[in-house]
Amino acid sequence: MHSENMLYKFIAVLAVASITFPIVSAATDKIVCYHGTWAKYRYGNGQFLLSNIDPTLCTHIIYTFVGITTNGQVTSLDPSLDYNSGNLNKFTALKTVNPKLKTLLAIGGWSEGSTKYSTVAASAELRAVFIQSALDIVQTYGFDGFDLDWEYPAQRGGSAADVANFATLIKEFRETFDKHGLLLSAAVAAPLGLVEISYDVPSLSKYLDFINVMAYDLHASWDGVLGHNAPLYASSVDTSAASKLLNLKSIVESWIAKGADPQKLVLGIPFYGRTYTLASTTNVAIGAASIGAGSSGPYTAEAGMLGYNEIVEKQLAGGWTIVWDDEQKVPHMYKDNQWVGYDDPQSVTLKVEYAKSMSLSGVMVWSIETDDFRGASGTAFPLLSAINAALVSIIRSTIFPFPNPILLF
Repeated sequence: MHSENMLYKFIAVLAVASITFPIVSAATDKIVCYHGTWAKYRYGNGQFLLSNIDPTLCTHIIYTFVGITTNGQVTSLDPSLDYNSGNLNKFTALKTVNPKLKTLLAIGGWSEGSTKYSTVAASAELRAVFIQSALDIVQTYGFDGFDLDWEYPAQRGGSAADVANFATLIKEFRETFDKHGLLLSAAVAAPLGLVEISYDVPSLSKYLDFINVMAYDLHASWDGVLGHNAPLYASSVDTSAASKLLNLKSIVESWIAKGADPQKLVLGIPFYGRTYTLASTTNVAIGAASIGAGSSGPYTAEAGMLGYNEIVEKQLAGGWTIVWDDEQKVPHMYKDNQWVGYDDPQSVTLKVEYAKSMSLSGVMVWSIETDDFRGASGTAFPLLSAINAALVSIIRSTIFPFPNPILLF
């Protein structure tokens, strides 16, 4: 009888738990990792190969980039790497290590521009060619889906008709991909001003499996003043209506207000910082003047940005003052005439927690090869590991709301 009563109590507690703390479909559980294949060509400790990927740290991983021809065919941007070196096959083979991993192939990117995509999207015939070509390469190499990174509809040589044409394109992609059980996603501009130019948000939300919001490059050296790359919240120096929108909180709220289902939104987190050259070494506060981009790093070799791996190496070399911005919940650092706004394990954890609070689908990272993947800081992939730890904590608190469930009996 005692054991029978215990069983009834156990069932009753489970019933209460399932009512009060349901495991719902609105889980924030995606970790979408972009991989820039060009990192293979980087110098020294910055070189990143497919063998450096830990496929257990991502739920989805996206291979970037392929391109498009003017007749709508998907084409390799690096045939030697993609085909001759077998990178496409090796990439999808990561699923043998993590069978739950989903691999996607991305088309586009900044360097591809907008004009060709505008032309293809405007033609029913070319759209059909594009969709079939994408399906062919996805199926040939065993990808689970396709990611559209058109930067950006109705901008950079595009036309106003791109907004409707892009919506039609993804609708037609959806119809074809559904027949084959394939995923369809897109990388999209983040700030409201760009969203209003480029997207029919309800259509994207309806037809895409998830939407990767590129919530970074919100401030950089082109502003002429110091600002964080990807602040979670606004700063008190953000006094204009436009500047108050350049933070992750405002971006997410804007996308939802425009008609996006929160469970389709994946919040982008940068694994790099934006750098500046100071106008004055005595004025290093947010909003202070800068005279241009900061010095390039040894691996990324691009003025105005540093990978987190390069940031860690600079910190270890010493001499940098590191500041936590408690308004914007992100760090920055400075030394001599150089200033860097970036993300660290603390800030990415807060961004994951924010994504959960808004019931988003998950977070996205750009990109895994600029994390501290060699572990100079003491932990390999510290940013990606922090994201995983934050999500595990969130999932555990959802599934096991009681601290010690067995003690309830």
